[in-house]
Amino acid sequence: MAIQDPREALAEHDATLTSIEKVLDVPSMRQEVEKLEVEASAPDLWDDQAKAQQVTSRLSFVQGEIARVTGLRQRIDDAAVMLDLADEMDDDDTRAEAANEIEALGKSISELEVRTLLSGEYDQREAIVTIRAEAGGVDAADFAEMLLRMYTRYCERHGYPFEVMDTSYAEEAGIKSATFSVKVPYAYGTLSVEQGTHRLVRISPFDNQGRRQTSFAGVEVLPIVEQTDHIEIPDDELRVDVYRSSGPGGQGVNTTDSAVRLTHLPTGIVVSCQNERSQIQNRASAMIVLQSKLLERARQEEQAKMNALKGDSSGSWGNQMRSYVLHPYQMVKDLRTEVETGNTAAVLDGEIDDFIEAGIRWRRTGGE
Repeated sequence: MAIQDPREALAEHDATLTSIEKVLDVPSMRQEVEKLEVEASAPDLWDDQAKAQQVTSRLSFVQGEIARVTGLRQRIDDAAVMLDLADEMDDDDTRAEAANEIEALGKSISELEVRTLLSGEYDQREAIVTIRAEAGGVDAADFAEMLLRMYTRYCERHGYPFEVMDTSYAEEAGIKSATFSVKVPYAYGTLSVEQGTHRLVRISPFDNQGRRQTSFAGVEVLPIVEQTDHIEIPDDELRVDVYRSSGPGGQGVNTTDSAVRLTHLPTGIVVSCQNERSQIQNRASAMIVLQSKLLERARQEEQAKMNALKGDSSGSWGNQMRSYVLHPYQMVKDLRTEVETGNTAAVLDGEIDDFIEAGIRWRRTGGE
């Protein structure tokens, strides 16, 4: 294959980065940083710790993304200057250095380009990953623990905060299941391509006859549900009816239109309150009840969406997405994208970026 001219390669990288900058909308990202900085500097920020963590985490993430894009732009400019200097001085060493930098730029820009493919409804969210031992007995339990280490090492390599939330240990070795959260924006969009059944082939260390064993582990990835602790109800979505309270209640209860009935027009939910003495009090009480009903409804709908996202993620022979073969040869192969490597030790130590990137591109082109 012919070696591409460094200037042609640089021009391609420049065009790709320009396209990425448009998709990411860097000016809007800068505006978001300004807004978040104002929120982060509020003296009462930490009165609500959950919101404070959300604000500071988002601020750090967006600042990092801007720095990443502007850094690549600067590297492209520097590489162009380096090529000009090499031509002026007719210096082969400088030319070779520029060519190496341009090659490295291509990989960095390709990695950033993958991020622009994450445009699903939940892709920006943090993720909850569950790993379960499937068919294969103790080897499957051991494999599940190997996968847990692989993903946590992947997070460590990238500096992604994660928290192991639950681990169920198997009797002999390994784990029955484990659940951990990855607390970084776009964790779900990135890791969701790992969902499915993973297959391991190796000489079983638990078989005293040294026989080859095939075992399976299932990976499930879900977006973290964003907690909504307050439901805003626009006035035009409400019908308010007032009527005279019925039953005992003391002076004024039965003689004025103090009872309130609220109807939420979009959902048809109706609540009423007549226990308080005044219409204002009854309306406030009815509104609290209505908000609670709408919040519960939202949670149920969210859960239905989560269940739909699970899809057929349970371990099965027909849902295999990656094979890890340690015997009779060394090979990790993705059965969807055909990406493969013989460096199984590196993969199991968390070097799975190539598999994830290929999976995201595969999904974008209609793979699922």
